[in-house]
Amino acid sequence: MNKFDNEEEEFNVLRQIQKKPKSSQRQLASDLGFSLGKLNYCVKALKQKGLIKINKFKKNKNKINYIYILTPKGINYRIKITIQFMKKKMKEYDEMKKEI
Repeated sequence: MNKFDNEEEEFNVLRQIQKKPKSSQRQLASDLGFSLGKLNYCVKALKQKGLIKINKFKKNKNKINYIYILTPKGINYRIKITIQFMKKKMKEYDEMKKEI
């Protein structure tokens, strides 16, 4: 996996977490088209980088769930990756426009 794919996947996970912070890992994995193991790996990496926090909360007596929160560093990283993505797409568009 090259660096861009990794950043794109991180961006997608961060975006999905921001949309649905109370989603289970199983639900996030399904929404992103990832295996549960891959999502778990990504979530752990994002936590180690300080981009997300994982908080436990009790939904009912028998089950503990987690909420995923983007840290300020995570929000800034997501913005940076969004800008890079948009610049790349604008460059691709300009190149295609020249060809036509």
